Amino acid sequence: MASENLVTQESYNPNHLLDILIERLNLKNDAALSRALEVAPPVISKIRHRRLPVGASMLIRMHEVSTMSVRELRDLMGDRRTKYRLSDAQGKPKPAATDKPQANG
Repeated sequence: MASENLVTQESYNPNHLLDILIERLNLKNDAALSRALEVAPPVISKIRHRRLPVGASMLIRMHEVSTMSVRELRDLMGDRRTKYRLSDAQGKPKPAATDKPQANG
């Protein structure tokens, strides 16, 4: 995997994203941001303390509230990946059911 597609601990900074959103939306603090994004205040706290990643639904909500592009929002937090990996389970068809031998008895 190319190193430019990795998000390193040094470059990932969700606090920068949250601070810019607070500034752009003319809000006073994280509590006001949580109200604007319609999420519980602990969600913002968990993102700040890196216990919760900024997921797709959160990025979409930030986009709707701020009108900033999702690409710009991702850049602000240091996520500059150009490709994404799906888990092995996503997008694969379920295997066909196999007939199991019946136990005699």
